[in-house]
Amino acid sequence: MDEAQKQNKIMRVITGVIISLVALVCLFMGGLPILGFLLVVIFLGSIEYVKILRTKGFHPSLSLILLTDFAFALLIFFRRFDLLPSIISLAIMASFLMVLFMGRQPYIVNVATTVLGFLYSGWLPCHLLLIRQISSDRINAFQIGINEGLWLVIFVFLIVVATDIGGYYFGSKFGKHKLSPVISPKKTIEGALGATFAALLVAAAGVFYTKLTLLQALIAGFLITVSAQLGDLSESLVKRDAGVKDSSNILPGHGGILDRTDGFLFALPVAYYFFVNFAYGHNIILEFFKYVQGAINVYF
Repeated sequence: MDEAQKQNKIMRVITGVIISLVALVCLFMGGLPILGFLLVVIFLGSIEYVKILRTKGFHPSLSLILLTDFAFALLIFFRRFDLLPSIISLAIMASFLMVLFMGRQPYIVNVATTVLGFLYSGWLPCHLLLIRQISSDRINAFQIGINEGLWLVIFVFLIVVATDIGGYYFGSKFGKHKLSPVISPKKTIEGALGATFAALLVAAAGVFYTKLTLLQALIAGFLITVSAQLGDLSESLVKRDAGVKDSSNILPGHGGILDRTDGFLFALPVAYYFFVNFAYGHNIILEFFKYVQGAINVYF
């Protein structure tokens, strides 16, 4: 390893530690700090997204993407979920109008990439707030209410980090078979399996600080690590098609915001819908079987 590589590795570690500390502080504080952190991530990620697509000759509307993204975050923060369908509908219609008045070709692609933009860089990361807002009636040994959403976000965070570390370690040590040679030549099947193994180990520990049972924690861990790896590959797909290595160079040693959050963008929604449908809310599978049983009793 030459001097330049050593310095890059050191900068990568320092940047990673700083980002993690800032994120954790905002996460623990909740309220406006976590909203502010999310808005910064959305703002920078949206700019990177538009910049990448412009290298392909596409022109999604950055202003509309940012306006819609911020609306998502604010509505979720203030728990006005009833307005979300209206915002999505208006944003889709506005995408056509923006392209219509901008007059830039290719028209259909510009509309499609604008819609994809506010969903990818805005709606997906907003699931951080949704998970943070999950609550339960648990109390600790000191009779103090436990903020379940906080620990669930930490649960997701640790699994995604374990996925990255496990994938890197097992891939570099044992990687021989390419996972996706065209999209991401450095990723291997062995690395993906190692990432999954590391994630499941970390997920199992979730039973000690969340309401999840061991089975729920392992299922959630598997879904989160798989979605995180798919999120990583998906961002690589966009960059590969655009012919760029990193989404930007804003984070020394890491690239851009999208490069650091690609796994979280897929992991957060998957984790949230698992939590609310199978762990902390109504179990939709049990409800389905109850519905089927009720229908059988009625007709037979």
